[in-house]
Amino acid sequence: MFSAFRRTIPQISIFHREGVANSDRALQLLRSATSSSYPPGHSKGPLKFNLEVITGLPTKDQLRTIEPYLKHGGLASFVTGGSPATTDQVLSQAKRDLDSFKWPLVVDWDGGKAAVGDIDGVNEILENLRKKRDGEVSEPEEHKPKGWFS
Repeated sequence: MFSAFRRTIPQISIFHREGVANSDRALQLLRSATSSSYPPGHSKGPLKFNLEVITGLPTKDQLRTIEPYLKHGGLASFVTGGSPATTDQVLSQAKRDLDSFKWPLVVDWDGGKAAVGDIDGVNEILENLRKKRDGEVSEPEEHKPKGWFS
């Protein structure tokens, strides 16, 4: 009865660098998914999520939070030309050479997913949101009522 109160609009952030082809494409894809039918031609309309566009590097704390969201690669996934062991090393390298950071970094904070430097990962995040919208993925057990109300 009150399950609508627990539903939140997903929070998606893109750490974007204008002029980087993948970053520009990812931003356009995310904006398009919120303003027109997703996938294109689908009858259910656009996806609902809050999109935050950040035109800079993530913070050290954000990187620590995002790292477990990655499928593989760990901290080395964030930069090219090196294998940093700490978030400080990632940020130090990226600040020295912004081109070494793999733009864009797209994060689904609620779904615990992240994509670094490629469009395929962004498409996966959008597809997961679509599956939730269309009811193809059930809600986690923790959100279902327990006890007398079940």
